[in-house]
Formats: sequence, structure tokens, C-alpha cells
Amino acid sequence: MKTQELQLLYIFDAIMTERSVTRAADRLAMTQPAVSNAISRMRHIWNDPLFVRKGRNIEPTSYARSLWDQVGGPMFALTNAVHATQFDPLASRRKFRVAATDVIVELIWRQLLELLEHEAPGIDLHAVPYTPEGTRDALREAHVDLAVGMLNHHDHSLRSSWLFDGGYALAMRADHPLAGRQITMEEFLDARHLLVSMSGDAHGFVDNYLDQKGKSRRIAATTNHFSGVPEILKETNLIAAIPEIISQDCGFVNDLWMGDLPFDVDPTSLYLIWHARHDRDPGVIWMRDQIERLLQERWHDVMTNSPCGRSRNLVAEQKSD
Repeated sequence: MKTQELQLLYIFDAIMTERSVTRAADRLAMTQPAVSNAISRMRHIWNDPLFVRKGRNIEPTSYARSLWDQVGGPMFALTNAVHATQFDPLASRRKFRVAATDVIVELIWRQLLELLEHEAPGIDLHAVPYTPEGTRDALREAHVDLAVGMLNHHDHSLRSSWLFDGGYALAMRADHPLAGRQITMEEFLDARHLLVSMSGDAHGFVDNYLDQKGKSRRIAATTNHFSGVPEILKETNLIAAIPEIISQDCGFVNDLWMGDLPFDVDPTSLYLIWHARHDRDPGVIWMRDQIERLLQERWHDVMTNSPCGRSRNLVAEQKSD
């Protein structure tokens, strides 16, 4: 392979990773015109348009996707081999994109940013929306470096580290007609439910359980973030099955009644996920370690030391007396 073509592959890899000429230029420390000129040379040499404009970003052609499938791994391995020992958090100017829900951001983002200010002040950290299907594609296409979420399907191209298992609690306003006691399955099924759905689908883990039992509930409303759930519940007759870790948050449970579901649902496992191409990337490894440590510390702290968690059952018992 000619040196010119190897240089073009290096630029091509950056464009495919960033899906933007501007971001690729920043990544490569090149000017935008220089990257544009390189694209023109690629099109001439490889006899394909390679990229088409899509809004503010660019979309690769099928040939470009096929080429990247073949060269993306080797290019990363080559780059990683050269720079594997050169990651210094204090001196790094990298940018990390992490797909996460607002629950995860609420749990650790402040602590993580404080850590970066002291130990890696040049690193930028961007939280991007998380959806199970969309995030898997984003990891494969290098739109994000890491993700915190669930693994519903095995994918040999993705790696993961287990963080913790979390159950579910039932939430509703304190003066809801069903509050203050253990509700029955019939009452649960007859109620109007609020579901937090990152994808917009009106079907969650509780519904998976109900499907197995030949039952269904009415999802009267969905929202795509957890932070708005308390106010919605306080002002309506809706009830919601929420992750256990949220039910231990004092800010979340204030003025809400928290109880148990009328059936047992298997806990949901949460994972830290990355693409296989980042297995040996020292920067991603360092960021993985920080996120994993903070999340496990916060999970342990919330589940063992939260005054709201300890008081939840007491409130339920007092209301049922």
C-alpha cells in the first residue's frame, strides 16, 4: 500500500468515527479544507462518493461502510499500539461521549466532573441520550465511547462490565386512593400507569413479566426521562413502577408514597458497555474505571445509607395501621 493511501485511510477512519468533517479535522489537528481535499482524493482513488450530506452531518455510502468494516479494527489497533502508553489524564485533551439516562447522570455526574477538574482538567465529558437499540448502534459506529445501561441481546462486538442489580418499587402520590397499603394484582392492572421509556415504546420490564402471565396493564402515559416523574405523579392519579435506586432518593420520594409491587419481578442488571475496539485504549480504560467505581460506590451508599430508603416501609406501615 502506498503511503498516500495509508494517510487517507487514517483520515477516512477519523471521518467515519466522527461523522463530521469539522469534528474529524479537530480530531486530526487538521484544517477543514485539508480534510475536504483528502475526501476528494479518496473519491478519485476509490471511485466512490464515500460520503453524502445529511443535515449538518455526513452519511457514509454502502461502500464506505463496507470499507470501514474491514479497516476500522486494524486502524484502531495500529493507532493504539503506537499510543498505548501515552495516555496521561492530567495532560490529556480527549473528549468522551457516554450514553446514559438521566438517572445515571443524577447519580454520578457531579462527582465525575469534580474528579476530572482535579485529575484530568483537559478532558471533556459529554452525556448523550441512551436507548437500548440506539446506543448499541452508536457504540458500533463510534458515536459514543461508553454506555451505561442494560444488555438485552448478546453482541460479540460489545464488551461489558456488570455494575449492580436493581429491583423496582411502586410510586404514587401520598393521597392516592391506592396508597398506604399493599395493593392487589387486580388493582394494579386496573390502575392508570406512567412508564418511563427511552425508546418511546409503551412496554417495559414489568410488562414483560405480565406478558408471561397472560396479563396486561394500561400504560396511560409515557415520558422519556425520570426527572419529571415525581411532579407528574403528584398531580395525577397515575402510578409508576420505578427503579429501586430512585426510590431511595429523598428528592424523588418527597410527597410520594412508595410501596411494593403486587408480584416479584426479576432485578434488572446494569452494565458499563463499550466496543471491542476500545479493549486496549488506555484512555477509555481509565474513564471506565472512574465511572464503574463511582457508580458502585453510589449504589452502595444509596441502598445502605439513604434515610428515605429506611423510612419508606415505616411510612407504609404507619399509613396501614
